Amino acid sequence: MSEDSQVRTSPADDLRRTPLHAVHLALGARIIDFGGWAMPVQYRSILEEHALVRRAAGLFDLSHMGELWIEGPGAADGLAYALVSDPRTLAIGRAQYSMICAADGGIMDDLIVYRVAEERFLVVPNASNATVVSGAIAERLDGFRVADRTDAFRATLDDASDRTALVAVQGPLARDVLLPLTDVALDGLRNYSISAGRVAGSDAWVARTGYTGEDGFEIFLANEHAASVWEALMSSASAGSLAPCGLGARDTLRLEAGMPLYGNELDRQCTPGEAGLGRVVKLRKPGGFVGADALAAAAERGPRKLLAGLVLRGPGIARHGYPVYVEGASDAPAGVITSGSQSPTLGSAIAMAWLPPDAASPGTMVQVGIRASRVAGEVVALPFYRRQS
Repeated sequence: MSEDSQVRTSPADDLRRTPLHAVHLALGARIIDFGGWAMPVQYRSILEEHALVRRAAGLFDLSHMGELWIEGPGAADGLAYALVSDPRTLAIGRAQYSMICAADGGIMDDLIVYRVAEERFLVVPNASNATVVSGAIAERLDGFRVADRTDAFRATLDDASDRTALVAVQGPLARDVLLPLTDVALDGLRNYSISAGRVAGSDAWVARTGYTGEDGFEIFLANEHAASVWEALMSSASAGSLAPCGLGARDTLRLEAGMPLYGNELDRQCTPGEAGLGRVVKLRKPGGFVGADALAAAAERGPRKLLAGLVLRGPGIARHGYPVYVEGASDAPAGVITSGSQSPTLGSAIAMAWLPPDAASPGTMVQVGIRASRVAGEVVALPFYRRQS
């Protein structure tokens, strides 16, 4: 799953704060403006936090994300019409990565859908898009009413974002950290699954999902229990197995794992197919969905651009917005970097970029404009990093 990338480094008094804000201050976190939220970007160094998640486990505050509950006898059909995937195919307790698209096929947001009961679903959109997604889904559910009654909805939406906290334990030792504190059967909880239970004495939903490329768990709970659960996780972990991590490490981790970030890789100007995510689109599902005609037409004509991975073969780091030049094309940029960083795990500079379709095949050499220089880059298959099973 992904987040908004609008960042200011001088937080203002009007920023929204998560239920864990005081905890972050006490831990000495560097706080930034992240899409209108005061969020911890790092506690120590981003490199240390990144390495910890790859080696042991990191604890993240994700309470800025949205939580939308959709329920009723029309919930499954309503969500199938609202989203590009088909939540009707989900077994109870399972989840799927999905997207909500506009009528023209542009991506409004990427999100995760959990089916927690036959007629109840949890949808988790990105923080900056939560209000937009909530409004769009509510509008698309409007047609799913009880027959012969205009006042009774067969599918209703409850936006619980403001009263829900979300913390994530991510890394190879995530199970060992969480296991002593929960009655959820973690060993039976498969990837992209969710279960209700208790964590450190508080009611919670525990999902085996994450945004780091590692095994891990995301814990949804009421705001008032966030601090006690956070402290219990920190207190119960053995020395060196868990530490708080900020959005800086989260960004480098998801980049290595080839996971898109809304506002960088994904936006209204691209389709799921162009972003390499066409697998989640179910064009032939019964009842259709908003954007289906546009996406079918896009599939027929072929992509206008493609999202690709790059490894730089010269000095420098490719940053968001840097131009990409293709040999044999005009001197104008042919593509653009969407995200880039030095990979702490791989020891090389990596990036994702929008490229012309004929330049997006692995092995193609391009040039990235970095200040006054053009640095060689090689197109590679995503992801850059894949954890050992």
